[in-house]
Amino acid sequence: MKRVTIIVIDSLGVGALPDAADYGDAGADTLLHILEASPGLQIPNLLSLGLGNISGAAGGRHAVPAPRGAYARLFEASKGKDTITGHWEIAGLLTEIPFKTRERFPDEFMRAFETRIGVGTLGNRAASGTVIIEELGPEHERTGKPIVYTSADSVFQIAANTAVIPLERLYEICRAAREMLMGDLLTGRVIARPYVSENGKRIRSSDRKDYAVSPGGPTLLDHVKEAGLSVCAIGKIGDIFNGRGITEAIHTDDNADGVDKTVLALKRDFGGLIFTNLVDFDSKFGHRRDARGYGGALEAFDARLPELTAAMGEDEMLILCADHGNDPVHTGWDHTREAVPALLCGRGVKPVDLGTRSSFADIGATAAEALGAAPCAIGKSFLAEISK
Repeated sequence: MKRVTIIVIDSLGVGALPDAADYGDAGADTLLHILEASPGLQIPNLLSLGLGNISGAAGGRHAVPAPRGAYARLFEASKGKDTITGHWEIAGLLTEIPFKTRERFPDEFMRAFETRIGVGTLGNRAASGTVIIEELGPEHERTGKPIVYTSADSVFQIAANTAVIPLERLYEICRAAREMLMGDLLTGRVIARPYVSENGKRIRSSDRKDYAVSPGGPTLLDHVKEAGLSVCAIGKIGDIFNGRGITEAIHTDDNADGVDKTVLALKRDFGGLIFTNLVDFDSKFGHRRDARGYGGALEAFDARLPELTAAMGEDEMLILCADHGNDPVHTGWDHTREAVPALLCGRGVKPVDLGTRSSFADIGATAAEALGAAPCAIGKSFLAEISK
């Protein structure tokens, strides 16, 4: 096969995992609750690929008689429910010890961090990003102190108005935090969260940047690159893998831009992997507990699917999946421990129910085999089951 494209519909879970209660997520079901919040939602292309036919998905009420894609429900073998863990597992890397999460960072660390960057900070607690910038924005804008917050993910987020702390200075502050948050304080990601003020409102910009730890072992991306093929990372994929195994990283502004740039990549002539993350589902709707907005974003993506498939060549495969859940009806504002969908299509892909799989890594294993790359450390390829 010449090329595989993986698109992560960030946070589109399809029902709580058996151990969800251990994470406080019993009853979570991102897809079901989105559909319930928007009864007239139109996602015909996703449903035609088999989204509603996946075991247990959307309450079993949206199955179609003859799906045109291969489809599966994937359980997460790793411990955790964060972005890095989900993406790394998709790419064949198991996380057995979850990244540490906190309600706040130690005072001793914060004092050292403030000394390093030469300014005090505000916040240092678990919070919704949109809420905390409204709460602490006025003080930040008056004092110049950046806003620090965290969540149920292993993250150290730094928010700033770019009129107060210019973008490059914010990135510099984040790089300092990344260097310091290692060892006993190891944190999965440091995230720059720039915002602007427009008409009295504080609006987060698309200049977000994630500073992640490097994967602890080789992933699908490394194997594809080592096979002499291209690895085109679109959206925050480059940050999630800290540049490892990537031959080209492309920034995106939002979901629509992510689809645009994926279509452009599909129209180019190269062999290998296109790996795209569409983060708006998670950041703009899941975390903000906006079920109807999430539904609208899903509808907008569904309308673009024919454009994506039309850009595919003869010997290509498209895989749609997710990295965790983020049920907009669930309590709080964080990710939910859920199974995720896998939908596959292409001229050489036959429609088949792949059942419930034990790991997200089956995606990476399948992509590696399809591209003739070395196998990943975990995951069972289903290439033989879907090949015509």
